[in-house]
Amino acid sequence: MTRADLFRLLAGGAAATLLPPPAAAQTTYDFWFTRLRYQSGNWDVDERMPLNVLTSLVDYTNLRVDPEERVVDLADPAMLTAPFCYMAGHKLVEFNQAEARNFRTYVENGGFVFVDDCNHDIDGLFARTFERQMAALFGEGALDKIPNDHPIYSAFFDFPDGPPNTSMELNGWGDDLVHDYLKAIIVDGRIGVLYSNKDYGCEWDYDWRNKRFLAEDNTKFAVNIVIYALTA
Repeated sequence: MTRADLFRLLAGGAAATLLPPPAAAQTTYDFWFTRLRYQSGNWDVDERMPLNVLTSLVDYTNLRVDPEERVVDLADPAMLTAPFCYMAGHKLVEFNQAEARNFRTYVENGGFVFVDDCNHDIDGLFARTFERQMAALFGEGALDKIPNDHPIYSAFFDFPDGPPNTSMELNGWGDDLVHDYLKAIIVDGRIGVLYSNKDYGCEWDYDWRNKRFLAEDNTKFAVNIVIYALTA
């Protein structure tokens, strides 16, 4: 069973006891982009990025894509039926009780969260507090490097050297490193949380119509992330 199949079942099964009936339009889409709104920090960064990614999914795949970003409170049980969630920021990450419960439940039951460290805080507040939050929820060492031949790097396009670099990474919180890896929390052999210090959100935060000026479309890796989330 793919992750997408799992969430179709969840939307009509166990989650029905927690959630109102899903909107009819939701059932017509294979994918919708869900941004998680959490209370402690600045969740609303990279405002143009979702539309850019959604445009790439339309351009490169046959997925039926909701053209609108959906913003859902992490504390809201509605997030439990999303096929993919995005979380970013550069300030404090400190989940309240409901947020922590939903995040862990979602990940442990087949969900996929892409978390991007926006990197613009000089003391690394987002990175330090997010990593501490993951250790509290899943245990020390649960968030670990994934190898650069992981299936996510060949889920649609091929990235033989692992995660593509960004122009934003060294603008960040002062470790002066280009991270040649991503980290993840693995649940039942699949990525449940994909974590980046590379600031992909800012790298992809431009008007999608300007993509034609790029020598290479830098959102292709976003397509890999989504395809992996739906099919792994």
